[in-house]
Amino acid sequence: MFHLGAPELMILLVIVILLFGAGRIGKLASELGGGLRNFREALKDEKTTEESAKE
Repeated sequence: MFHLGAPELMILLVIVILLFGAGRIGKLASELGGGLRNFREALKDEKTTEESAKE
């Protein structure tokens, strides 16, 4: 469908940096990583809860 090559990705990266700034992108990335980490921990906790309920 969409075939993005290296030049297109570089253009998108430049646009994102211009819109948000380099500092804000780092902050957004760390917040996204923290959210994903919390989501994975919640899934793990749910599995252990289900396993203990089956016993």
